[in-house]
Amino acid sequence: MKKIVALLLLSIATGCGNQSKTTKDFTTVFESSDGLETATYAQIIEYYKSLADTYEEFSLFSFGQTDAGEPLHLLIFDTDRVYNIQDLKNSSKRKVLINNGIHPGESDGIDASMMLLRDIVQNDSLKNAYKDIILAVIPVYNVGGSLRRNSHTRANQNGPKAYGFRGNARNYDLNRDFIKQDSKNAAAFAEIFHAVNPDVFVDTHVSNGADYQYTLTHLFTQHNKLGGSLGKFLETRMRPYLEQSLLHKGYDITPYVNVWGSTPEKGWSQFFDGPRYSTGYTTLFHTLGMMVETHMLKPYKDRVYQTYALLFSMLDFTKENANQIQSLRTNALNEILAKKTYPIQFKVDREHPAQLQFKGYEGELINSKVTNGKRLFYKQELPYTKTVNYYNNFIPSKEIEIPKYYVLKQGWHEIVNRLRVNQIQFDRFDKDTTIVVEVNHIKDFNTRRSPYEGHYVHFNTTVSVSKAAIQFHAGDLIIPTHQNGVRYLLETFEAEATDSFFNWNFFDTILQQKEGYSSYVFEDIAEELLAKNPKLKAQFDEKMKEKDFAKNPRAQLNFVYKNSPHYEKAHLQLPIYKIRYSF
Repeated sequence: MKKIVALLLLSIATGCGNQSKTTKDFTTVFESSDGLETATYAQIIEYYKSLADTYEEFSLFSFGQTDAGEPLHLLIFDTDRVYNIQDLKNSSKRKVLINNGIHPGESDGIDASMMLLRDIVQNDSLKNAYKDIILAVIPVYNVGGSLRRNSHTRANQNGPKAYGFRGNARNYDLNRDFIKQDSKNAAAFAEIFHAVNPDVFVDTHVSNGADYQYTLTHLFTQHNKLGGSLGKFLETRMRPYLEQSLLHKGYDITPYVNVWGSTPEKGWSQFFDGPRYSTGYTTLFHTLGMMVETHMLKPYKDRVYQTYALLFSMLDFTKENANQIQSLRTNALNEILAKKTYPIQFKVDREHPAQLQFKGYEGELINSKVTNGKRLFYKQELPYTKTVNYYNNFIPSKEIEIPKYYVLKQGWHEIVNRLRVNQIQFDRFDKDTTIVVEVNHIKDFNTRRSPYEGHYVHFNTTVSVSKAAIQFHAGDLIIPTHQNGVRYLLETFEAEATDSFFNWNFFDTILQQKEGYSSYVFEDIAEELLAKNPKLKAQFDEKMKEKDFAKNPRAQLNFVYKNSPHYEKAHLQLPIYKIRYSF
């Protein structure tokens, strides 16, 4: 990490610092174009550098390197000024992190944040209002996508004139990369996230999907998944506050309209943001997260100014609820561990929907003028307000018992690197040690038939569980779950969790047998095994009652092999083990 903020040399004789503040023009490209354009990447970074050079309340830092070869920047507003990023850990202030440009074509938050920061620092009453808040802003997260500027790829979007591209320099969608961390961007983000340790996280987006009257929609992290007192606080306090605050400003907002191919009056379920997404990732560390999703068809100018208003509302919420947020986050770890079990899979609760007064447009299917089929057409001249069902409750469909420790065999370097980046605490065995642990074998799974974000992702994974005395070697990792990153461990180490390391292909080498046999040789061995092992013979005879098995000599011989000492233990065995007792 390299600090790039230039400290002002204050001179009473020349007054150069004051002169700089009064003469520097911080009008944005968005404003000078009357809301038609957004700044380029170079203009954005130059703007942030100028803010940091001009105002002592700002500090600009750079982190790591993105896939585009540029660092990831972070501007921090603090009336007490942050000189070193490590100083954040000692601050008692509440912290808000805003992430912009994860999809650079969705540039609303980029322009809104530039104006937000300028207006706060140039207004003494606003500076005083947020003196107990540390505001951290990532100007542009997807640097590579921002540099791939064009005017065509957002085919459904109403402005700006030119914008960045959704894929990053390696064509990753970065809002699917927070757990797997294939990109350098994601590693740099994790460094920023853990350095700031935000109480509140906001990611700025623009939506696709249905047409409706709203410019603003919100996508809070799913409250049942966040869980406990934090989840309840988000759903009963944070979300209503934001909605009422914006309504007071004259702006309607609704939950993200998670409707595809139909019209919203039929109702919809809340979007479930697993840990691959930004707000799902930040949830793993007890942060209150949300995405703002403006509507693609609304004028760009309106979208930016309403995003600007929402960001102020979120700052106000954080300021007014600072003590409770601090208490809830402090107690979150103990709440999780006290339950002893943890949900790793959820399903929509169809029995208990909330109801919304939704402001939409009448829609109908009409004949297409392009194809020989039908198309959906929204009649904006026919607005409506209707009561619709909003399925925003999810219930666990799979829970696991939280172990005291995980043990990871050394050699899985990509996993260890991610543990370090995410500040997961672990020790290593200092000598060879044999202990009784829970062993997990992959029992069944499905795999996507086409690539998704560079992976052939597994799903519907199940495991079989056994206990065994395993010899671990000096250097193997032992990882306590009693730590702030417990949820990160549970979501990645439990193979059945949706975004587990197994499902993201990190352990695919265990799926292939490395040893085998020649049938003509093993026939004699199998005959001897069955003769000397009545239990195996009985299992074999029972299996022979199955018609398909009885017709397949190869499967019969393989059955004996897989139940013999010759079958390799490493096949399908996860290199992650569980200890359920304390040392």
